[in-house]
Amino acid sequence: FFNADGEVIYVGKAKILKNRVSSYFSRKKYDSGKTRILASKVASIEVIVVETEPDALFLENSLIKKFQPRYNMQLKDDKSFPSLVIKKERFPRIFATRRLIQDGSEYYGPYASVKSMHAILDLIKKLYPIRTCNFQLSKENIEKGKFKICLEYHLGNCLGPCEDRMSEEDYEANVNSIRTILKGDFDSLIKDQKELMTRQSENLDFELAHKTSKQMDLLEHFQAKSTIVNPKIQNVDVFTVVSDSHSAYINYMKVNKGAIVHGHSFEVKKKLDESEDEILAYVIPSFREKAHSFSKMVLLNTAVDLDIDGVEFHVPQRGDKRHLVQLSEKNARFFMRDQQKQVEQVDPDAHMNRILSTLQEDLRLKELPIHIECFDNSNIQGTNPASACVVFKNAKPSKGDYRKFNIKTVDGPNDFASMTEVVERRYRRLVDEGESLPQLLIIDGGKGQLSAALQALDKLGLRGQIPIIGIAKRLEEIYFPGDTIPIYLDKRSESLKLIQHLRNEAHRFSLSHHRSRRSKGAIDSELTSIPHVGEKSVEDLLRHFKSVKRIREATLAELEAVVTKRAAKAVWAHFQPK
Repeated sequence: FFNADGEVIYVGKAKILKNRVSSYFSRKKYDSGKTRILASKVASIEVIVVETEPDALFLENSLIKKFQPRYNMQLKDDKSFPSLVIKKERFPRIFATRRLIQDGSEYYGPYASVKSMHAILDLIKKLYPIRTCNFQLSKENIEKGKFKICLEYHLGNCLGPCEDRMSEEDYEANVNSIRTILKGDFDSLIKDQKELMTRQSENLDFELAHKTSKQMDLLEHFQAKSTIVNPKIQNVDVFTVVSDSHSAYINYMKVNKGAIVHGHSFEVKKKLDESEDEILAYVIPSFREKAHSFSKMVLLNTAVDLDIDGVEFHVPQRGDKRHLVQLSEKNARFFMRDQQKQVEQVDPDAHMNRILSTLQEDLRLKELPIHIECFDNSNIQGTNPASACVVFKNAKPSKGDYRKFNIKTVDGPNDFASMTEVVERRYRRLVDEGESLPQLLIIDGGKGQLSAALQALDKLGLRGQIPIIGIAKRLEEIYFPGDTIPIYLDKRSESLKLIQHLRNEAHRFSLSHHRSRRSKGAIDSELTSIPHVGEKSVEDLLRHFKSVKRIREATLAELEAVVTKRAAKAVWAHFQPK
């Protein structure tokens, strides 16, 4: 897509071109404001036809890299990852590099984690002394004595091939063992080490056997830190994605023989409110190319519409592969929280804005729900019916705006009629006083309670002016007006957690009000039913003794010190009839 200035602003691919292109321009209403803006800026369209879907995939990737379109997703992490190279030369060196030179050298990686790469490199250096110099150790140069052993030899880090103190065959044997380590095949190497140690012991070469034993311990210790799943899982890529309203967070793991060889998390900024599967479909080809991965199996936490020759995409539902995906997803969520915290340290309002933006997106609200109210009813067998309204502003409780309601017009345990009464009373007062209405109203209950609240809004002519939902406790279903089928938000989503916080706070506040009324009613009925004891005497007694229990245990003298002798004798006689 080009804008009026001839700049490329979007690159996409499609199996059915007509359907994909028309989806941007034939809508009467856009789900996303970003998509509406993109469509308004498109001045012309160009098309390139290719033979296969993988061709389209790679062409899209290369065009995005070339033009950097504004409305395409961009991987924020664009660095090149280091690899370990076994240099093609006599007495090969092994070192880290970010440059891949096509000179016949062997490259292993790349390593998304530099820390893990250096851990393997340190292990190699401890196990197998290899040279670090860049001399041309040809046979002729060594025979002519052009080189002298250096400090590395005296430290035991090199065995001196430059002075022919180590044969090429022994050096190559060490390099072969290093290749085995870099491929992640620790089991076969440990097995070979055990056999070597046995032979050395049988030959009474105990010093060498002890050295081999120490090497084997290092390998086993390193393998124990790396292996986390079934060793039969070989050469697998794992990609998982989690997201908020602004970004997606991807975790990538490379697994070979049950060991995590590489792991890396990165952020992708959303440009058109792309779904998680769309983001993964974009990320996987470009990141695999960047990481030089040729795994034939890719494990995911969500299905993607992607076709790469010879590659199988799988969303495991159970077993070790499922555990591996869950581990990757855990890393993605940890990375997401870490990134969000960094933003919130700079901008304290970012946390609130993110939660409310996510809630707005999940519930398809027109406005950001800065002001939210939630209602809950409490009664036991119809006694002392009470209701409460809690108010959240900027995703936090605004306790000064909480309201309690005593049910006035409903007899008996009629939860629906009680809900209609309190909602009508609440918003009639807000309208009469010219106060602002909430951007979201939450009703604690299912379809019945939601319908009752809607009746109140209909009486006031406010239906459609206040977005309203109901939340049922059993499965946390979210009900919308006029829709019999609920939606279910992700149990881990911040949207659902905020709704649950409102619901739980409304329930707590309503229940505390109900208990207060019930307790007051019980006290009033017992003390005020005593002859010659009026409301003033009851108030004085409760203020002094704090509870009915203490009044019951008080002596006649103690009672007479608080109220009149006549009232004191009546109370004492009531609680001490014998």
